[in-house]
Amino acid sequence: MVKIREIHKQLINREISAVELAKEYLARLEISSSKFGTYLSITGEKAIEDAQVIDEKIASGEEIGLLAGIPMGIKDNISTKGIVTTCGSKILENYKPVFNATVVDKLYNAGGIILGKCNMDEFAMGSSSENSAYKLVRNPWDLDRVPGGSSGGSAASVAAEEVVFSLGSDTGGSVRQPAGFCGVVGMKPTYGRVSRYGLIAYASSLDQIGPMAKNVEDCAIVHDVISGYDKMDSTSANMPSTKTLDIIGKDIKGLRIGVPKEYFGGDEKVLNTLKKALAKFEELGAIVEETTLPHTEYALPAYYIIASAEASSNLARFDGVRYGVRDWDQKDVTDMMSATRDKFFGKEVKKRIMIGTYALSAGYYDAYYLKALKVRTLLKRDFDEAFKRYDVLITPIAPTLPFKIGENIKDSITMYLGDICTVTINLVGIPGIAIPCGFVDGLPVGMQILGKPFSEELLFNVAHKFEQSNDFHLRKPEVK
Repeated sequence: MVKIREIHKQLINREISAVELAKEYLARLEISSSKFGTYLSITGEKAIEDAQVIDEKIASGEEIGLLAGIPMGIKDNISTKGIVTTCGSKILENYKPVFNATVVDKLYNAGGIILGKCNMDEFAMGSSSENSAYKLVRNPWDLDRVPGGSSGGSAASVAAEEVVFSLGSDTGGSVRQPAGFCGVVGMKPTYGRVSRYGLIAYASSLDQIGPMAKNVEDCAIVHDVISGYDKMDSTSANMPSTKTLDIIGKDIKGLRIGVPKEYFGGDEKVLNTLKKALAKFEELGAIVEETTLPHTEYALPAYYIIASAEASSNLARFDGVRYGVRDWDQKDVTDMMSATRDKFFGKEVKKRIMIGTYALSAGYYDAYYLKALKVRTLLKRDFDEAFKRYDVLITPIAPTLPFKIGENIKDSITMYLGDICTVTINLVGIPGIAIPCGFVDGLPVGMQILGKPFSEELLFNVAHKFEQSNDFHLRKPEVK
C-alpha cells in the first residue's frame, strides 16, 4: 500500500511522473474493474490530460498540494461536468451535467486526477450494490459476496487499489457499511460539514458526501480538502475546513468511550472481533464503558419512512421532461411521464417512492411521517445525553459479515435490517468513521467511531491511534 504522502514525495522528487502514475492506475483499473464491476465510466483521456498539467507545474518549480496527481474515483451520483453521471439508473443514461459538484471542484483545484465514476445502487438506494441498473459490484475479498452499498463501487475500488481514494455518499450508512465490508476507511461527516451541492439527492436531510481510503491519514487528507462552508449549499455549516493533520498522532489516554449495548447483536464472530478492538483501546489508555441509547429500536422504521418520503419528493424531477431519457411512444405528456418512470426506474427505487408517497399522503402523514420525525428528535436526545458522558461512541458497522450475492436481494426486510447499526447516525446528523478492526474467515470486519457534531478531527485521531496498533489496513485481498 502506497500512501498519499509517499506518492507526493515521489512526484516532487521526480521519481515518477503524474502521467506515469495515472497510466499505471488506469491499466490496473481497466483489467480489474470488469472483474469487480466497480466503474460505470472510465475517463482515461481526461485523466492523462489532467496529469500532464500536474507534471508541468512540477517541472516549472510550482509547489503542489498533497492530492496533486493522485488518482481517485467519484461515485456516480456526484455531478461531474461533461462526464456521464447516471446515479446507476437507466433514467439518467448518458446524462452529462453542465457543472461540477463543489467537492469535485475542490479536488480538481487540489490537483486530484479522476479516473472514472464508481458503480452504485440506483439513486443510492440499497445496502449491497446489487441494485445498479447496469451491473452488480463484487467484493474484492470474495467475488461471491457483496461489497456493501450504496457506495460499493467506491469502496471496492479502493480495496482493489484501482484508485488511491474515492468519494461516496452516505444516506443511511452508504460510506461506512461498504467501507466495513471492503476493509477500508470511510468517513461520514457531520451534516453540513461537506457541501452537498452537486450531489444528486436521495434524502436531502440525511445525505452526506464522504471520503474513502486505505488508511486513516489518507482519508483525513481528502476530508480536509472537501470540507468547509459552501454558499451554494443552503444546509452548509458556516465553518472552515478541518485541519486534521495537525491533530493526528495525539495520545488518547483517558479518552472516554461509550459502547451502546443496543448495537451489539448479530453474528457472534463479528461481535467478538469488536470486543477485541475495544480491549485494544483500553490497552491504549482509553476508558471503555457500556452505555445505552434507549430509542435505538425505533431508528430503522423512522429512517425508512423519512428517507422514502424525501425520495418521493426528490425523484419527482425525473419525469422525462427536463433531462434524462424519455418514453416517446405515448399520446400525451401525462402518459409519457408515467411510462418513462415505470420503464426506466428500477424496482427498489419505485418501491421507495411508493412507500414515501404513501407516508406523505392525506390521512397518513401524522401516523407515519410526523411520528418518524418525533422519533428522530428522541434519538438525537439519546446521543446528546451520551456525549455528555463520553468523548466518542463505538459500535459495529453491520451485524454480519459481507453476505453472499443474491442472498438477501429478494428479502427487503432482511436487507433493511442490515442497516440497523448505521441509519441512526444520519438521522441525528453526527459524524462517524469506519475502520477495519479485524478479520473473520478471511473477510474484513469494520467498526464505527462516532462523535459529537463537528468532531471529525477527534474521530480521525482516535481511529489513527487504533490503526497504528495493528496491521489490518495493510492487508490486501488476494482474489485472482
